[in-house]
Amino acid sequence: MSAIRVIIADDHKLTRLGMRRMLEDIPDIKVLAEAQSGEAAVEMVTHLRPDVVLMDVEMPGIGGLEATRRCIRACPGVRIIAVTMHEDEPYPTKLLGVGASGYLTKGADMDEIVLAIKKVITGGRYISAQVAQQLALRPFNEAMSSPFTVLSAREMQITLMIVKGHKVPEISDKLSLSPKTINTYRYRIFEKLAVPNDVSLVKLAIQHGIVDTTAVVS
Repeated sequence: MSAIRVIIADDHKLTRLGMRRMLEDIPDIKVLAEAQSGEAAVEMVTHLRPDVVLMDVEMPGIGGLEATRRCIRACPGVRIIAVTMHEDEPYPTKLLGVGASGYLTKGADMDEIVLAIKKVITGGRYISAQVAQQLALRPFNEAMSSPFTVLSAREMQITLMIVKGHKVPEISDKLSLSPKTINTYRYRIFEKLAVPNDVSLVKLAIQHGIVDTTAVVS
């Protein structure tokens, strides 16, 4: 059996380097490349056609959610494993919803990462134990639910870009959608979340742990 070909996508150089060094010690895994943004990950997947991408969720630009969707569209056979510090909803549901095959927290050790890679390459799914437990219990615990679960994957992607300070023209350019379409999504998001403007959206996102407070607009 040939080696499993992997791309590591993360905006932190030390994280990428650490994962590469550990994976290179695994005989049947080969690291093809490293990407520092969602856009770079999509480009690499398109040209290198890897088996698996370890995808950081929070990256500059289009981010991991949109990058996952684009990677799968560009290379339908690729398996995406989301790697993130977010254990809570709506991240797991949204990533799995756009086609990710796995979901790991950044606390996962190398044995678990390798296990996840080998699980998804055979057509299975792998979800870290903490996240799987929360997903299983969510229907029985309203306190665990997030208002952001009502958003579609596209609405969630635009929400993340808004709360990180991206303006409509920039979002339009990065997502290849017209400004009018972005504004339509924007007002739909406001309506679904019952917020009047961007500032209130940012406050709600912080309240529910959707984004790191250091990454949002002031």
